[in-house]
Amino acid sequence: MPRSLTLSLIAAAMVLAGCANLAPTYERPAAPVPASYSGVAPDGTTATATATATAADIDWRTFFADTKLRSLIELALTNNRDLRVAVLNIEQARAQYRVQDAQTLPTVNAAGSGTAARTPASLTGTGAAITSHQYSANVGVSAYELDLFGRVRNLSAQALEQFLATEQARRTTQISLVAEVTTAYLTWAADLERLALAQETLRSQGDSYKLTQMRFELGAASALTLRQLQTSVESARVDVARYTGQVAQDRNALALLLGTPVPEALAPNALGDSLNALPELPAGVPSDLLLRRPDLLQSEHQLKAATANIGVARAAFYPRISLTATAGSSSTDLSSLFKAGSGSWSFIPQISLPIFDGGANQANLDGAKAAQGIAVAQYEKAIQTAFREVADALVQRSAVGDQLQAQNALVQSSGDVLQMSQARFDRGVDSYLDVLDAQRSWYSARQTLIATRLARLTNGVTLYKALGGGWSAAQS
Repeated sequence: MPRSLTLSLIAAAMVLAGCANLAPTYERPAAPVPASYSGVAPDGTTATATATATAADIDWRTFFADTKLRSLIELALTNNRDLRVAVLNIEQARAQYRVQDAQTLPTVNAAGSGTAARTPASLTGTGAAITSHQYSANVGVSAYELDLFGRVRNLSAQALEQFLATEQARRTTQISLVAEVTTAYLTWAADLERLALAQETLRSQGDSYKLTQMRFELGAASALTLRQLQTSVESARVDVARYTGQVAQDRNALALLLGTPVPEALAPNALGDSLNALPELPAGVPSDLLLRRPDLLQSEHQLKAATANIGVARAAFYPRISLTATAGSSSTDLSSLFKAGSGSWSFIPQISLPIFDGGANQANLDGAKAAQGIAVAQYEKAIQTAFREVADALVQRSAVGDQLQAQNALVQSSGDVLQMSQARFDRGVDSYLDVLDAQRSWYSARQTLIATRLARLTNGVTLYKALGGGWSAAQS
Protein backbone atom coordinates (compact mmCIF):
# COMPACT_ATOMS: atom_id res chain seq x y z
CA MET A 1 0.00 0.00 0.00
CA PRO A 2 1.48 3.40 -0.96
CA ARG A 3 2.36 5.78 1.84
CA SER A 4 -0.10 8.38 0.54
CA LEU A 5 -2.89 5.83 0.65
CA THR A 6 -2.03 4.97 4.24
CA LEU A 7 -2.18 8.61 5.27
CA SER A 8 -5.47 9.01 3.40
CA LEU A 9 -6.97 6.10 5.32
CA ILE A 10 -5.88 7.65 8.61
CA ALA A 11 -7.42 10.99 7.64
CA ALA A 12 -10.66 9.28 6.61
CA ALA A 13 -10.72 7.43 9.92
CA MET A 14 -10.44 10.71 11.78
CA VAL A 15 -13.35 12.12 9.79
CA LEU A 16 -15.48 9.07 10.53
CA ALA A 17 -14.55 9.18 14.20
CA GLY A 18 -17.24 10.72 16.35
CA CYS A 19 -20.02 10.45 13.78
CA ALA A 20 -22.33 9.17 16.55
CA ASN A 21 -22.75 10.15 20.18
CA LEU A 22 -24.72 7.81 22.41
CA ALA A 23 -24.73 10.08 25.48
CA PRO A 24 -28.12 11.55 26.45
CA THR A 25 -28.67 15.21 25.65
CA TYR A 26 -27.97 17.13 28.84
CA GLU A 27 -30.82 19.20 30.24
CA ARG A 28 -30.46 21.15 33.46
CA PRO A 29 -32.94 19.86 36.05
CA ALA A 30 -35.57 22.33 37.18
CA ALA A 31 -34.68 23.93 40.50
CA PRO A 32 -36.89 22.33 43.19
CA VAL A 33 -37.27 25.64 45.08
CA PRO A 34 -39.53 28.71 44.81
CA ALA A 35 -38.67 31.27 42.14
CA SER A 36 -37.73 33.92 44.70
CA TYR A 37 -37.18 34.55 48.36
CA SER A 38 -39.77 36.54 50.22
CA GLY A 39 -38.94 38.64 53.23
CA VAL A 40 -40.57 41.13 55.53
CA ALA A 41 -39.62 44.71 54.79
CA PRO A 42 -39.07 47.18 57.62
CA ASP A 43 -42.62 48.49 57.23
CA GLY A 44 -44.03 45.00 57.75
CA THR A 45 -44.99 44.36 54.11
CA THR A 46 -43.83 41.40 52.07
CA ALA A 47 -41.12 42.25 49.56
CA THR A 48 -39.80 40.21 46.65
CA ALA A 49 -36.73 41.24 44.69
CA THR A 50 -36.55 41.26 40.91
CA ALA A 51 -32.87 42.13 40.55
CA THR A 52 -30.88 40.25 37.93
CA ALA A 53 -27.30 40.82 39.08
CA THR A 54 -25.52 37.71 40.25
CA ALA A 55 -23.82 37.12 43.54
CA ALA A 56 -20.66 35.81 41.92
CA ASP A 57 -20.11 39.18 40.21
CA ILE A 58 -19.14 40.92 43.48
CA ASP A 59 -15.49 40.83 44.43
CA TRP A 60 -14.61 40.52 48.10
CA ARG A 61 -12.44 43.64 47.87
CA THR A 62 -15.58 45.60 47.04
CA PHE A 63 -17.69 43.76 49.58
CA PHE A 64 -15.42 44.21 52.59
CA ALA A 65 -14.20 47.78 52.98
CA ASP A 66 -12.21 47.44 56.20
CA THR A 67 -8.53 47.86 55.24
CA LYS A 68 -7.16 45.57 57.95
CA LEU A 69 -9.63 42.86 57.01
CA ARG A 70 -8.75 43.12 53.32
CA SER A 71 -5.05 42.76 54.14
CA LEU A 72 -5.77 39.67 56.24
CA ILE A 73 -7.81 38.12 53.44
CA GLU A 74 -4.94 38.75 51.02
CA LEU A 75 -2.59 36.92 53.39
CA ALA A 76 -4.99 33.99 53.66
CA LEU A 77 -5.42 33.70 49.89
CA THR A 78 -1.64 33.61 49.54
CA ASN A 79 -0.72 31.26 52.39
CA ASN A 80 -3.72 29.11 53.32
CA ARG A 81 -2.89 25.43 52.78
CA ASP A 82 -6.45 24.30 52.05
CA LEU A 83 -6.69 26.80 49.21
CA ARG A 84 -3.26 25.75 47.97
CA VAL A 85 -4.46 22.13 47.82
CA ALA A 86 -7.57 23.23 45.91
CA VAL A 87 -5.40 25.03 43.34
CA LEU A 88 -3.15 21.99 42.94
CA ASN A 89 -6.22 19.79 42.52
CA ILE A 90 -7.13 21.96 39.53
CA GLU A 91 -3.70 21.42 38.01
CA GLN A 92 -4.01 17.68 38.53
CA ALA A 93 -7.50 17.57 37.00
CA ARG A 94 -6.33 19.69 34.04
CA ALA A 95 -3.48 17.24 33.39
CA GLN A 96 -5.86 14.27 33.59
CA TYR A 97 -8.20 15.95 31.11
CA ARG A 98 -5.35 16.63 28.69
CA VAL A 99 -4.29 12.98 28.91
CA GLN A 100 -7.82 11.79 28.16
CA ASP A 101 -8.44 14.36 25.44
CA ALA A 102 -5.26 13.24 23.67
CA GLN A 103 -7.01 9.91 23.02
CA THR A 104 -9.22 11.62 20.40
CA LEU A 105 -6.20 12.10 18.13
CA PRO A 106 -3.87 9.45 16.72
CA THR A 107 -0.50 9.07 18.33
CA VAL A 108 2.24 9.28 15.72
CA ASN A 109 5.63 7.81 16.59
CA ALA A 110 8.89 7.60 14.72
CA ALA A 111 10.98 4.51 15.25
CA GLY A 112 14.28 3.22 13.98
CA SER A 113 15.77 -0.21 14.52
CA GLY A 114 18.64 -2.37 13.47
CA THR A 115 19.22 -6.10 13.92
CA ALA A 116 22.18 -8.35 13.27
CA ALA A 117 22.14 -12.14 13.38
CA ARG A 118 24.72 -14.87 12.80
CA THR A 119 23.77 -18.35 11.68
CA PRO A 120 26.47 -21.01 12.32
CA ALA A 121 27.84 -23.07 9.43
CA SER A 122 26.18 -26.24 10.76
CA LEU A 123 22.74 -24.71 10.19
CA THR A 124 23.19 -22.87 6.90
CA GLY A 125 23.46 -25.90 4.66
CA THR A 126 26.25 -24.22 2.74
CA GLY A 127 29.00 -25.06 5.15
CA ALA A 128 29.71 -21.40 5.87
CA ALA A 129 28.44 -19.16 8.62
CA ILE A 130 26.14 -16.32 7.56
CA THR A 131 25.83 -12.93 9.22
CA SER A 132 22.70 -10.94 8.31
CA HIS A 133 21.73 -7.30 8.96
CA GLN A 134 18.38 -5.49 8.78
CA TYR A 135 17.71 -1.81 9.30
CA SER A 136 14.40 0.07 9.30
CA ALA A 137 13.05 3.58 9.91
CA ASN A 138 9.28 4.04 10.23
CA VAL A 139 6.61 6.56 11.09
CA GLY A 140 3.43 4.98 12.32
CA VAL A 141 0.13 5.16 14.16
CA SER A 142 -0.41 2.60 16.88
CA ALA A 143 -3.85 1.28 17.88
CA TYR A 144 -5.80 4.44 17.07
CA GLU A 145 -9.48 3.88 17.88
CA LEU A 146 -12.06 5.05 15.36
CA ASP A 147 -14.53 6.80 17.66
CA LEU A 148 -17.59 5.87 15.60
CA PHE A 149 -19.89 5.74 18.64
CA GLY A 150 -18.45 8.52 20.78
CA ARG A 151 -16.76 6.41 23.46
CA VAL A 152 -13.49 8.34 23.40
CA ARG A 153 -15.22 11.71 23.02
CA ASN A 154 -17.47 11.01 25.98
CA LEU A 155 -14.48 9.97 28.07
CA SER A 156 -12.88 13.29 27.14
CA ALA A 157 -16.09 15.19 27.96
CA GLN A 158 -16.30 13.42 31.30
CA ALA A 159 -12.72 14.39 32.15
CA LEU A 160 -13.42 17.98 31.09
CA GLU A 161 -16.46 18.24 33.37
CA GLN A 162 -14.47 16.81 36.27
CA PHE A 163 -11.79 19.43 35.62
CA LEU A 164 -14.39 22.22 35.55
CA ALA A 165 -15.93 20.86 38.75
CA THR A 166 -12.53 21.04 40.42
CA GLU A 167 -12.22 24.70 39.40
CA GLN A 168 -15.60 25.43 41.02
CA ALA A 169 -14.45 23.57 44.12
CA ARG A 170 -11.52 25.99 44.32
CA ARG A 171 -13.90 28.95 44.10
CA THR A 172 -16.03 27.44 46.85
CA THR A 173 -12.93 27.01 49.01
CA GLN A 174 -11.92 30.61 48.38
CA ILE A 175 -15.34 32.02 49.27
CA SER A 176 -15.44 29.87 52.41
CA LEU A 177 -11.94 31.02 53.34
CA VAL A 178 -12.86 34.69 52.91
CA ALA A 179 -15.95 34.18 55.07
CA GLU A 180 -14.03 32.26 57.74
CA VAL A 181 -11.27 34.89 57.94
CA THR A 182 -13.87 37.64 58.23
CA THR A 183 -15.81 35.79 60.93
CA ALA A 184 -12.62 35.03 62.87
CA TYR A 185 -11.58 38.69 62.62
CA LEU A 186 -14.99 39.90 63.85
CA THR A 187 -15.05 37.33 66.65
CA TRP A 188 -11.61 38.44 67.79
CA ALA A 189 -12.77 42.07 67.77
CA ALA A 190 -15.88 41.16 69.76
CA ASP A 191 -13.85 39.25 72.36
CA LEU A 192 -11.49 42.21 72.68
CA GLU A 193 -14.50 44.40 73.41
CA ARG A 194 -15.83 41.86 75.92
CA LEU A 195 -12.41 41.80 77.59
CA ALA A 196 -12.32 45.61 77.72
CA LEU A 197 -15.78 45.65 79.29
CA ALA A 198 -14.75 43.05 81.88
CA GLN A 199 -11.58 45.01 82.70
CA GLU A 200 -13.57 48.23 83.03
CA THR A 201 -16.02 46.48 85.35
CA LEU A 202 -13.17 45.01 87.39
CA ARG A 203 -11.59 48.44 87.86
CA SER A 204 -14.92 50.02 88.80
CA GLN A 205 -15.86 47.26 91.20
CA GLY A 206 -12.34 47.24 92.64
CA ASP A 207 -12.53 50.97 93.38
CA SER A 208 -15.95 50.52 95.00
CA TYR A 209 -14.64 47.63 97.06
CA LYS A 210 -11.69 49.67 98.36
CA LEU A 211 -13.98 52.56 99.25
CA THR A 212 -16.44 50.27 101.01
CA GLN A 213 -13.63 48.55 102.88
CA MET A 214 -12.52 51.92 104.24
CA ARG A 215 -16.08 52.69 105.26
CA PHE A 216 -16.35 49.27 106.89
CA GLU A 217 -13.21 49.92 108.93
CA LEU A 218 -14.77 53.23 110.05
CA GLY A 219 -18.03 51.47 110.91
CA ALA A 220 -20.01 53.21 108.14
CA ALA A 221 -20.59 50.05 106.05
CA SER A 222 -21.71 46.56 107.00
CA ALA A 223 -19.73 43.36 106.52
CA LEU A 224 -22.54 42.06 104.30
CA THR A 225 -22.18 44.97 101.92
CA LEU A 226 -18.40 44.45 101.81
CA ARG A 227 -18.76 40.75 101.04
CA GLN A 228 -21.40 41.45 98.38
CA LEU A 229 -19.01 43.84 96.68
CA GLN A 230 -16.24 41.27 96.90
CA THR A 231 -18.33 38.71 95.02
CA SER A 232 -18.85 41.28 92.27
CA VAL A 233 -15.10 41.95 92.07
CA GLU A 234 -14.24 38.24 91.87
CA SER A 235 -16.88 37.66 89.20
CA ALA A 236 -15.36 40.43 87.10
CA ARG A 237 -11.90 38.95 87.63
CA VAL A 238 -13.15 35.58 86.38
CA ASP A 239 -14.50 37.22 83.22
CA VAL A 240 -11.22 39.04 82.62
CA ALA A 241 -9.30 35.76 82.83
CA ARG A 242 -11.79 33.96 80.58
CA TYR A 243 -11.81 36.62 77.86
CA THR A 244 -8.03 36.99 78.02
CA GLY A 245 -7.70 33.31 77.13
CA GLN A 246 -10.40 33.61 74.48
CA VAL A 247 -8.62 36.52 72.78
CA ALA A 248 -5.43 34.44 72.58
CA GLN A 249 -7.39 31.55 71.05
CA ASP A 250 -8.97 33.93 68.53
CA ARG A 251 -5.52 35.04 67.38
CA ASN A 252 -4.42 31.41 66.99
CA ALA A 253 -7.57 30.53 65.03
CA LEU A 254 -7.02 33.43 62.63
CA ALA A 255 -3.33 32.54 62.24
CA LEU A 256 -4.31 29.02 61.17
CA LEU A 257 -6.63 30.42 58.50
CA LEU A 258 -3.97 32.85 57.30
CA GLY A 259 -1.29 30.17 57.18
CA THR A 260 1.08 32.65 58.84
CA PRO A 261 1.25 34.58 62.15
CA VAL A 262 -1.08 37.54 62.39
CA PRO A 263 0.83 40.82 61.91
CA GLU A 264 0.46 43.02 64.97
CA ALA A 265 -0.54 45.98 62.81
CA LEU A 266 -3.54 44.03 61.47
CA ALA A 267 -5.00 43.06 64.85
CA PRO A 268 -8.50 44.53 65.40
CA ASN A 269 -9.11 47.16 68.01
CA ALA A 270 -12.76 46.63 68.90
CA LEU A 271 -16.01 45.63 67.29
CA GLY A 272 -17.03 49.09 66.19
CA ASP A 273 -19.72 49.98 63.69
CA SER A 274 -17.01 51.00 61.23
CA LEU A 275 -16.37 47.30 60.62
CA ASN A 276 -19.82 47.00 59.12
CA ALA A 277 -18.85 47.81 55.54
CA LEU A 278 -21.36 45.36 54.10
CA PRO A 279 -23.98 46.68 51.64
CA GLU A 280 -27.62 46.27 52.43
CA LEU A 281 -29.57 43.49 50.74
CA PRO A 282 -33.24 43.76 49.77
CA ALA A 283 -35.72 41.71 51.74
CA GLY A 284 -36.18 39.30 48.82
CA VAL A 285 -33.80 38.09 46.16
CA PRO A 286 -34.46 35.88 43.13
CA SER A 287 -33.52 32.28 43.85
CA ASP A 288 -31.94 31.82 40.40
CA LEU A 289 -28.96 33.74 41.80
CA LEU A 290 -28.09 30.47 43.51
CA LEU A 291 -27.33 28.82 40.17
CA ARG A 292 -24.14 30.91 40.05
CA ARG A 293 -22.92 29.56 43.38
CA PRO A 294 -19.68 27.67 42.72
CA ASP A 295 -20.72 24.63 44.75
CA LEU A 296 -23.88 24.34 42.64
CA LEU A 297 -21.85 24.75 39.45
CA GLN A 298 -19.52 22.05 40.74
CA SER A 299 -22.48 19.74 41.32
CA GLU A 300 -23.82 20.50 37.83
CA HIS A 301 -20.46 19.71 36.22
CA GLN A 302 -20.45 16.41 38.06
CA LEU A 303 -23.94 15.74 36.69
CA LYS A 304 -22.71 16.47 33.17
CA ALA A 305 -19.81 14.09 33.72
CA ALA A 306 -22.22 11.37 34.82
CA THR A 307 -24.33 12.03 31.70
CA ALA A 308 -21.27 11.64 29.46
CA ASN A 309 -20.43 8.39 31.22
CA ILE A 310 -23.73 6.92 29.99
CA GLY A 311 -22.47 7.46 26.44
CA VAL A 312 -19.28 5.60 27.33
CA ALA A 313 -21.27 2.66 28.71
CA ARG A 314 -23.59 2.55 25.67
CA ALA A 315 -20.66 2.56 23.26
CA ALA A 316 -19.46 -0.71 24.81
CA PHE A 317 -22.35 -2.49 23.03
CA TYR A 318 -20.99 -1.52 19.61
CA PRO A 319 -17.90 -2.58 17.67
CA ARG A 320 -14.56 -1.00 18.43
CA ILE A 321 -12.27 -0.44 15.47
CA SER A 322 -8.62 0.39 15.89
CA LEU A 323 -5.95 1.06 13.31
CA THR A 324 -2.24 0.43 13.38
CA ALA A 325 -0.22 1.59 10.37
CA THR A 326 3.42 2.24 9.61
CA ALA A 327 5.27 3.60 6.62
CA GLY A 328 9.02 3.86 6.25
CA SER A 329 12.10 2.27 4.81
CA SER A 330 13.91 -1.03 5.35
CA SER A 331 17.22 -2.34 4.10
CA THR A 332 19.86 -4.95 4.84
CA ASP A 333 22.49 -2.26 4.50
CA LEU A 334 22.44 0.87 6.60
CA SER A 335 23.85 2.96 3.75
CA SER A 336 20.96 1.90 1.50
CA LEU A 337 18.22 2.55 4.06
CA PHE A 338 16.79 5.63 2.33
CA LYS A 339 17.57 4.74 -1.29
CA ALA A 340 14.93 4.10 -3.94
CA GLY A 341 13.16 0.79 -3.61
CA SER A 342 13.61 0.50 0.16
CA GLY A 343 10.11 1.71 1.06
CA SER A 344 7.99 -0.43 3.35
CA TRP A 345 4.58 -0.19 4.94
CA SER A 346 2.13 -2.11 7.05
CA PHE A 347 -1.57 -1.59 7.76
CA ILE A 348 -3.33 -3.54 10.52
CA PRO A 349 -7.00 -2.71 11.12
CA GLN A 350 -8.66 -4.51 14.02
CA ILE A 351 -12.32 -4.79 14.93
CA SER A 352 -13.74 -6.08 18.21
CA LEU A 353 -17.43 -6.95 18.36
CA PRO A 354 -18.95 -7.86 21.76
CA ILE A 355 -20.89 -11.13 21.52
CA PHE A 356 -21.13 -12.47 25.05
CA ASP A 357 -19.91 -10.78 28.22
CA GLY A 358 -22.13 -12.31 30.87
CA GLY A 359 -24.16 -9.08 31.16
CA ALA A 360 -21.19 -6.94 32.14
CA ASN A 361 -21.88 -4.22 29.56
CA GLN A 362 -25.54 -3.99 30.59
CA ALA A 363 -24.53 -3.83 34.24
CA ASN A 364 -22.10 -1.01 33.44
CA LEU A 365 -24.85 0.87 31.61
CA ASP A 366 -27.28 0.36 34.48
CA GLY A 367 -24.62 1.58 36.89
CA ALA A 368 -23.95 4.67 34.75
CA LYS A 369 -27.66 5.51 34.64
CA ALA A 370 -27.94 5.05 38.40
CA ALA A 371 -24.90 7.29 38.89
CA GLN A 372 -26.57 9.98 36.78
CA GLY A 373 -29.73 9.66 38.86
CA ILE A 374 -27.65 10.07 42.01
CA ALA A 375 -25.97 13.13 40.50
CA VAL A 376 -29.39 14.65 39.67
CA ALA A 377 -30.59 14.08 43.24
CA GLN A 378 -27.37 15.54 44.65
CA TYR A 379 -27.68 18.59 42.40
CA GLU A 380 -31.27 19.18 43.46
CA LYS A 381 -30.36 18.66 47.12
CA ALA A 382 -27.52 21.16 46.74
CA ILE A 383 -29.99 23.72 45.38
CA GLN A 384 -32.40 23.09 48.24
CA THR A 385 -29.61 23.38 50.79
CA ALA A 386 -28.39 26.63 49.23
CA PHE A 387 -31.95 28.00 49.20
CA ARG A 388 -32.36 27.22 52.88
CA GLU A 389 -29.01 28.80 53.76
CA VAL A 390 -30.00 32.07 52.11
CA ALA A 391 -33.55 31.93 53.48
CA ASP A 392 -32.28 31.36 57.04
CA ALA A 393 -29.75 34.18 56.68
CA LEU A 394 -32.46 36.56 55.43
CA VAL A 395 -34.76 35.65 58.31
CA GLN A 396 -31.89 36.10 60.76
CA ARG A 397 -31.00 39.45 59.19
CA SER A 398 -34.47 40.80 59.88
CA ALA A 399 -34.59 39.31 63.38
CA VAL A 400 -31.13 40.47 64.46
CA GLY A 401 -31.92 44.02 63.37
CA ASP A 402 -34.93 44.13 65.67
CA GLN A 403 -32.93 42.42 68.42
CA LEU A 404 -30.14 44.98 68.17
CA GLN A 405 -32.58 47.86 68.48
CA ALA A 406 -34.23 46.25 71.52
CA GLN A 407 -30.87 45.43 73.10
CA ASN A 408 -29.69 49.03 72.81
CA ALA A 409 -32.86 50.11 74.60
CA LEU A 410 -32.25 47.44 77.27
CA VAL A 411 -28.72 48.70 77.90
CA GLN A 412 -30.03 52.24 78.30
CA SER A 413 -32.82 51.25 80.65
CA SER A 414 -30.62 48.94 82.76
CA GLY A 415 -28.09 51.78 83.08
CA ASP A 416 -30.86 54.04 84.34
CA VAL A 417 -31.93 51.38 86.84
CA LEU A 418 -28.35 51.13 88.10
CA GLN A 419 -28.13 54.88 88.65
CA MET A 420 -31.42 54.95 90.55
CA SER A 421 -30.46 51.90 92.65
CA GLN A 422 -27.14 53.50 93.56
CA ALA A 423 -28.90 56.73 94.52
CA ARG A 424 -31.42 54.89 96.71
CA PHE A 425 -28.60 52.96 98.41
CA ASP A 426 -26.67 56.17 99.06
CA ARG A 427 -29.76 57.58 100.76
CA GLY A 428 -30.17 54.42 102.81
CA VAL A 429 -33.49 53.47 101.19
CA ASP A 430 -32.38 50.13 99.66
CA SER A 431 -29.73 47.55 100.51
CA TYR A 432 -26.61 47.10 98.42
CA LEU A 433 -28.05 43.83 97.07
CA ASP A 434 -30.35 45.87 94.84
CA VAL A 435 -27.35 47.77 93.50
CA LEU A 436 -25.54 44.50 92.77
CA ASP A 437 -28.53 43.13 90.90
CA ALA A 438 -28.71 46.31 88.84
CA GLN A 439 -24.97 46.13 88.12
CA ARG A 440 -25.23 42.52 86.98
CA SER A 441 -28.19 43.33 84.74
CA TRP A 442 -26.37 46.28 83.16
CA TYR A 443 -23.17 44.26 82.67
CA SER A 444 -25.10 41.35 81.14
CA ALA A 445 -27.02 43.69 78.84
CA ARG A 446 -23.80 45.25 77.56
CA GLN A 447 -22.23 41.84 76.96
CA THR A 448 -25.33 40.73 75.09
CA LEU A 449 -25.21 43.92 73.03
CA ILE A 450 -21.69 43.00 71.89
CA ALA A 451 -22.90 39.51 70.94
CA THR A 452 -25.86 40.99 69.05
CA ARG A 453 -23.67 43.40 67.11
CA LEU A 454 -21.38 40.48 66.26
CA ALA A 455 -24.38 38.46 65.10
CA ARG A 456 -25.47 41.32 62.83
CA LEU A 457 -22.04 41.53 61.22
CA THR A 458 -21.56 37.78 60.84
CA ASN A 459 -25.04 37.55 59.33
CA GLY A 460 -23.80 39.74 56.49
CA VAL A 461 -20.80 37.43 56.08
CA THR A 462 -23.13 34.43 56.03
CA LEU A 463 -25.18 36.04 53.26
CA TYR A 464 -21.98 36.79 51.35
CA LYS A 465 -21.07 33.10 51.48
CA ALA A 466 -24.61 31.77 50.91
CA LEU A 467 -25.08 33.91 47.80
CA GLY A 468 -21.83 32.66 46.33
CA GLY A 469 -19.66 35.70 46.93
CA GLY A 470 -21.86 38.71 47.68
CA TRP A 471 -24.52 40.70 45.90
CA SER A 472 -24.79 43.68 43.63
CA ALA A 473 -25.20 47.17 45.02
CA ALA A 474 -27.97 47.59 42.45
CA GLN A 475 -30.03 45.17 44.53
CA SER A 476 -30.03 47.42 47.59
